[in-house]
Amino acid sequence: MQENHLYEYAVVRIVPRVEREEFLNVGVILYCPKKGFLKVRYQLDAARLKAFSCKLEVAELEEYLHTLERICIGGKNGGPIGVLPIASRFRWLTATRSTIIQTSKIHPGFCIDPEETLGRLFEQLVL
Repeated sequence: MQENHLYEYAVVRIVPRVEREEFLNVGVILYCPKKGFLKVRYQLDAARLKAFSCKLEVAELEEYLHTLERICIGGKNGGPIGVLPIASRFRWLTATRSTIIQTSKIHPGFCIDPEETLGRLFEQLVL
């Protein structure tokens, strides 16, 4: 029998107008401490974003989302946050913000394969 591992995840959201509290789910960050796993999967749908009648620059949002990915991978390419321990990187990525890109509250669960779980959550919550 394979062992279940505790994981935590948060949904990455674009909030075009913070004062309206409307958002578009664009990604999922999943952290599984026992497996040393921290990864984000995202997809920015420009057509869905346009439905918010906002003038956000898609290229700029893509770059920010790519920065989240570099932080998850860790190392110098992730900047000062990228060199922090994996748990600290996850906590920084999921800290409460009132900016255009935010994350949901953190949700826990158990999984055998964090990569498979990330894919399933991405399909359910983003696609």
